Amino acid sequence: MTDLTWQVPPANTKRMAHSFLIFDFDGNEDVAQQARHRIDGWKQGFRLDKKLQLKFDRKESAAGAGASSKVDEDSSKGKAGSKGKHKSEDKTGQDSESGPAEIRMIVRLDFSDHEKLSHQRWLDRIPGEEPFKTANPRIIRVGDPEFKSISEKFDSLD
Repeated sequence: MTDLTWQVPPANTKRMAHSFLIFDFDGNEDVAQQARHRIDGWKQGFRLDKKLQLKFDRKESAAGAGASSKVDEDSSKGKAGSKGKHKSEDKTGQDSESGPAEIRMIVRLDFSDHEKLSHQRWLDRIPGEEPFKTANPRIIRVGDPEFKSISEKFDSLD
């Protein structure tokens, strides 16, 4: 007995593989959030919900993780006059435990085969926009050696 609901895709069409754009923000949370808002606006404005997806890959620094756990312990003891977490500034003027040491945004462009022109336009447009220019943009395509590892990493992120 055969399953009548199973459909074979036509032989002349095949699904175009996706491309990845990787942006390294080096711990600059404000610029990373501006970039996220920019992509969310494009997704909503151009109706690109499934075609343009992004995920963040954050790596904590050892010093920042240790400092934040120390602050958590101090605030849990209930010292007088302490409300919440205290942020200590290092010599550069940035908060030592305010954010991760490395923020990397991975954007996946997933257009179908008949949308090659749209796919190429977004590949050209996104790295040229303002919050993305300073984030060392890289484009990973299907034939690149690191494509498989980036694809697995993207799938494993929240």
